[in-house]
Amino acid sequence: MAAVLMLCWVALLWVLELADFATGHALDSYGVTPREPSELADIVPAAFLHVGFGHVAANSLPLLVLGFLAALGAGAGRFAGIVLTVVVASGLGVWLTSPPDSVTLGASGVVFGLFGYVLARGFVDRSVRDVLIGLAVAALYGSILWGVLPVDSGVSWQAHLFGLLGGVTAAFLFRRRRTRAGAAELTA
Repeated sequence: MAAVLMLCWVALLWVLELADFATGHALDSYGVTPREPSELADIVPAAFLHVGFGHVAANSLPLLVLGFLAALGAGAGRFAGIVLTVVVASGLGVWLTSPPDSVTLGASGVVFGLFGYVLARGFVDRSVRDVLIGLAVAALYGSILWGVLPVDSGVSWQAHLFGLLGGVTAAFLFRRRRTRAGAAELTA
């Protein structure tokens, strides 16, 4: 289920970018412009749109890998909650802190959020397996953490930082609680 879900999600991102290209980039207007109340409605759509094929290509593989790992064993409802937490945290962070007159869109905030979720999940759930997965992800993708620093004016470090924080928050919100008998129980 996790693999099919992520393949469909990434396919949707490509279809949306094709539609954006075909319409002369009309969908780019759904990016988030900071501190304009009407732009709050664009927080969710902005996470599915990109500025060109190179942008969607750069997000596709990490989204597939990290989304698969986050969705694995989570179930569709729990995974949707995790992603929604990340999208809202990333989008609100952009809306609150990005420079005026900027427009932010793309799935990289979600990529950073899923990265944070997969890293934190094992520690929050006290799962050796998930800690090991998190360590492998840190070794493979740890260098993306440079993306939370304001080093490139064309890249939204705000989406990255707040997405990462949203992912860690989601690990706590959607953690597995221990019952008295010691078995894990899903919450949220």
